[in-house]
Amino acid sequence: MTLFEPAPVERRPLHQEERETPQAGPGEVLVRVEACGVCRTDLHVAEGDLAPHKRPIVPGHEVVGTVVACGAGATRLSEGERVGVAWVHRTCGTCRFCLRGEENLCLAPLFTGWDVDGGYADFTVAPEAFVHPLPAGLGAREAAPLLCAGIIGYRAYRQSEIPPGGRLGLWGFGGSAHIVIQLARHAGCEVYVFTREDRHRSLAEELGAAWVGGSFEASPHKLDAAILFAPAGELVPAALEQLDRGATLAVAGIHLSQIPALDYERHLFQERRLRSVTANTRGDARALLDLAREIPLVTHTMPYPLAAANEALADLKHDRIRGAAVLEMGA
Repeated sequence: MTLFEPAPVERRPLHQEERETPQAGPGEVLVRVEACGVCRTDLHVAEGDLAPHKRPIVPGHEVVGTVVACGAGATRLSEGERVGVAWVHRTCGTCRFCLRGEENLCLAPLFTGWDVDGGYADFTVAPEAFVHPLPAGLGAREAAPLLCAGIIGYRAYRQSEIPPGGRLGLWGFGGSAHIVIQLARHAGCEVYVFTREDRHRSLAEELGAAWVGGSFEASPHKLDAAILFAPAGELVPAALEQLDRGATLAVAGIHLSQIPALDYERHLFQERRLRSVTANTRGDARALLDLAREIPLVTHTMPYPLAAANEALADLKHDRIRGAAVLEMGA
């Protein structure tokens, strides 16, 4: 499913086309795609909220599949191994951020489904150094949301600096948040969910939220940390007002609408902090996949055939998905 020009998803900007199967180059692996999660970042790419980096482009960066060929010098993975391909396609490895272990801040990164063709396809190619072996026993549809929603949710959870047993607020309850609530509950945290949709509220309650309310409702308790997953800048002041002294609001989206003016005393004084979350590292991916096996994490998904990618993106845009949408190849 190829994007030639960004457009509102209601105009069906992705088009199905036949291509030759790509070949794995040096250090790369060819992956036969079993499933690919539908991420809000894909929506931003499709609609042009993120400026196009490559035209045409095949979106998708929550890829689960099987290695079917290894390029020259690719020796870490084996044919037949089940793997995941995530948002970070490659980093330069030589800039000051890569050298100090912060590859998510790399000065010259490439991203799956934005700079290079991604997983809305039967096959995709990726550098084996950035491909993740998957824990045994995870089904393709269940594993797909872990490859971005899970990984970026995990990083946002860490960047929020929630103390064990603390009170965590979550704004927006989609693919990432329904994984993060499981991480937080595993650490003994109370989770307070702010969302406008009834289907999201019911899922939050099922997953153990201590309280569920509207996006602008007042929490019954001050929060020790919070994460904003909704791409709505107007929620930033609302979330900051709910924080206790010294607490952090982590903004997890790659795109955010305009943030209204902040009042220093109401929103930031008493050492409250506002921080962004930028991509992720391979270490984040490994840690999240380990936790997926340990907890174990359960993902709630809605399946779509590959040809229905436009419909999946429209459902995501209009909050019609309970959990995460996943494209299944061959469905």
